[in-house]
Amino acid sequence: TVGGAVAMFMFVLYPYVYMIARAAFLERAGGMLEAGRSLGLGPWGSFFRVSLPLARPAVVAGTALALMETLADFGTVSYFGVQTFTTGIYRAWFSLGDRIAAAQLSAALLAFVVLVLTLERISRGRARFNNTSRQASMPVRLRLPLPLGLLAAFACFMPLLLGFLLPAALLLQMAFAEGDAQFGPRFVHLARNSFVLATVTAIIAVVLAVVLGYAARLARSRLPQALNRVVGLGYAVPGSVIAVGVLIPLTRLDNWLAASWEATFGTNPGLLLTGGIAALVYAYLARFLAVALQTVESSLGKITPSMDDASRSLGFGKWATLRRVHIPMLRGSLLTAGLLVFVDVMKELPATLVIRPFNFDTLATQAHTLAADERLAEASTAALIIVAVGLLPMFIISRQILKVRRRAG
Repeated sequence: TVGGAVAMFMFVLYPYVYMIARAAFLERAGGMLEAGRSLGLGPWGSFFRVSLPLARPAVVAGTALALMETLADFGTVSYFGVQTFTTGIYRAWFSLGDRIAAAQLSAALLAFVVLVLTLERISRGRARFNNTSRQASMPVRLRLPLPLGLLAAFACFMPLLLGFLLPAALLLQMAFAEGDAQFGPRFVHLARNSFVLATVTAIIAVVLAVVLGYAARLARSRLPQALNRVVGLGYAVPGSVIAVGVLIPLTRLDNWLAASWEATFGTNPGLLLTGGIAALVYAYLARFLAVALQTVESSLGKITPSMDDASRSLGFGKWATLRRVHIPMLRGSLLTAGLLVFVDVMKELPATLVIRPFNFDTLATQAHTLAADERLAEASTAALIIVAVGLLPMFIISRQILKVRRRAG
């Protein structure tokens, strides 16, 4: 039902808004809240009239991310029987064999995504929400009475309970109670496919992100920065749209290469691009390169240009400076970028379903196939592996938050 899908998205995607809004609240000086209270505003008045307006860009950005993830989702809406663009694209491609209809639906979905991005940019307008204080002060914590404190703790705990703890517990219960009949060589094969795809894509994405980010840092014109922004749009495009956009031209190129090879050498080489994982990796890069690029660019921006000047004064060239100065300083960020891309590839479903070669399955496709057949116990093992891998970036982010708290005192 639509209600079940909405509830699922609400409890799963709320971190997009929570994490970005939380960072915005922490960046704002606590003195601004105190200034609001000095004008006669209470805690709630200071929040709604001071803090929330200042955090509006972050809230809108998080909401836009959650909306785009909802538009791009296939597994949830397919399981709940909700007809969306992504399910229509998949049905047109496989059930009907109508590539034109799939392309038309992809174009319509892409136009809707562009509309969302445009509205998000217009909502900010020319307003500026910069923090002008040199040092942000943490807001004073309020001690709530015991009943209100328990109510607040319960309200904060419910999204975590319904969005992660309860589903994870049910998956564990099904995995241990009923077991996975396919756990064994078949499962090892699926895990190997997923990890190989994720590892190859993550390595290539990190390398490309470093090259693109460093080129934009060195460039005197705005062209590289504009190109990086175009690359960043890939994450906003649903996987099914990218899959259709990648597979149609690659299929034609594949057929042309096979025909040329056969005309020249007299043998048919088969499908060189779409017959293996090359097309899958290309589609993953088009979608998730933005994740690595944003992480690398953010870290490069924190390195003062004087480091480059000092390196050049020692006789190092631009790329030697990158290898000997920047990359050692970016090791943590490169690891984070690689892990984020790795996790995104592990759980990507629409693009994998459309582009994968014959008889090529991953943990995500296997979990979807079994869940669609109501074989939830057998799907639980693959789902738990994906969940476990997805926790790695959260541990890293949590450690970074704790470090910031310790530095702030």
